[in-house]
Amino acid sequence: MSIISLIIKREFIAKVRNKSFIVMTFLSPLLFVGIAAFVGYLSTMKADTKPIAIHDETGLFANEFLSLNKEDTEYRYSDLTLIDINFLKDSITKENYEGLIYIPKVSNNKDLENKIQFISNESPSLSFIENVQDIIGRKLTKENFNKAHLDTLAIKNAESKVVVNLAKASGEKSVKGLNEIKIAIGGAFGYLIMMFIIIYGNMVMRSVIEEKTNRIVEIIISSVKPFQLMMGKIIGTSLAGLLQFFIWAILGFVLMIVASTFLGIDASPTAKIPPSVIKEVHQEFGGMAQMYVRELWGLPIFTILFSFVIYFIGGYFLYSSFYASIGAAVDSETDSQQFLLPIIMPLVLAVYIGFFTVINNPHGTIATVFSMIPLTSPIVMLMRIPFGVPWWQIAISVTILFGTFFFVVWFAAKIYRVGILMYGKKTTWKEMYKWLKY
Repeated sequence: MSIISLIIKREFIAKVRNKSFIVMTFLSPLLFVGIAAFVGYLSTMKADTKPIAIHDETGLFANEFLSLNKEDTEYRYSDLTLIDINFLKDSITKENYEGLIYIPKVSNNKDLENKIQFISNESPSLSFIENVQDIIGRKLTKENFNKAHLDTLAIKNAESKVVVNLAKASGEKSVKGLNEIKIAIGGAFGYLIMMFIIIYGNMVMRSVIEEKTNRIVEIIISSVKPFQLMMGKIIGTSLAGLLQFFIWAILGFVLMIVASTFLGIDASPTAKIPPSVIKEVHQEFGGMAQMYVRELWGLPIFTILFSFVIYFIGGYFLYSSFYASIGAAVDSETDSQQFLLPIIMPLVLAVYIGFFTVINNPHGTIATVFSMIPLTSPIVMLMRIPFGVPWWQIAISVTILFGTFFFVVWFAAKIYRVGILMYGKKTTWKEMYKWLKY
């Protein structure tokens, strides 16, 4: 067995046998589900009711707002038109009311469009102001129709509400929001890669720092080359990460099968659903659940999972080379902070590009270019794959990624070789540049 294989085995066993690794492997999915459930629960909680006073001198709009009190909203409106406006302003100052809608009396409705005020101590939300504008705007429009002797009922009946149904070229029905589901899936895998790179990259860095500060590395490099030690640590830790991912993938696949069975839906994309099952799904879920599940199974699931493994390995190898060289260059984890920002920034940039660019134009120039750049491709490309990416683009992206890794690891090994035996000296970027020239 080669020296690198022994180091890989040692690092892998050390990580897998760690109690925190075992606990987090099975606890992390539960934590994610628990957090999602908690956020969902918080979103269903009712907010505190905010009292809003109305001073309507026209007498046209107060009832429009009072009718909203029957609905389940966070605002409670009170018609206080008979109370002096100055007294109401004092009530706002004393925080008896959240705000005051002041509608003055004017000679014509046209002048009223720019005379309405909302008086409050704190700036209101944009959605609230837009809602107030819509309510008053609709009422004013109706009054203008009446003054012009227009038949408002005929106008309302003449309004058309168009619903666009989605369909594929093959004739099958499609569903709305599929692009959002695709970006959610791609974003989840891209975010996982970013988290894996940061978590396991930090593991490599801490492991190097620990061996360096304990002077264990002086004994180790008497038998192995620094490059072999660095590669063994990187590969051993990556194997532990892949094991964790495969456990999660198996658990997720089992849960999908159980969910499909529970819903009475055949998971195979070409399967014919019995009429009885279709009827049951239509009754319980409005006929949409089955279509969404069918669309999800129609996604390139194998390509997504396979690409995740490939890009995780390539991205992790690339960034772990940086982490290992930083760990060798510093004497403590505190000293490493100044070097970590340039490493994390491309990962954060990739996430923002994915969410703000890929969802709008997954095959555009920006998305395509950043899915080829090795520092961002592991995240951006995974966000693009659910939308369908040509195999040659994936092949080019993977080739550039691994080619960059071999190029970077050559430079990282130079820093690692010199820095691993450096003690008691504050490392700077200038100092690391000198090591590259040795």
